[in-house]
Amino acid sequence: MLTEVAKPIALLLCMLSLCAVFQTAFLVPASDLHQTILDSLELLLMAAGISLISGLIFRESAEEPSADSKRLMTTLPVQVFCWAATTMLLLFVCCWYLESHCIFYRDIRY
Repeated sequence: MLTEVAKPIALLLCMLSLCAVFQTAFLVPASDLHQTILDSLELLLMAAGISLISGLIFRESAEEPSADSKRLMTTLPVQVFCWAATTMLLLFVCCWYLESHCIFYRDIRY
C-alpha cells in the first residue's frame, strides 16, 4: 500500500525536476551560454537521479514478475525522463543555432 502512495509522489517529483531543467535551459536569462549549459546539466543530473529512484519504486510495485516488468527502462518515470531530456536537447541545439546564425529582426534605422 505504501508503494501505491509513493508512485504518484515520485512521478510528480520527476516531472517537477524536469520542469526546473526546462526553466533553467530556456526561461532564465543568462549572459553566458556556458553558465546556462552548466546550470542545466547540474539540474539534469539531479532529475536523472530522481527519475531512477522513481523508476525503482515503479518497478518494485509491479504485480507480475515478468522479464519485461523488471527492466528499469520500461517504467514510466524513466521513459518520461528520456523523452523530455531528448526533446530539450533538440530544442536547445535548435535555439543555439538560430541565435547564432539567424537574425529575426529588421533594422529600420537605415
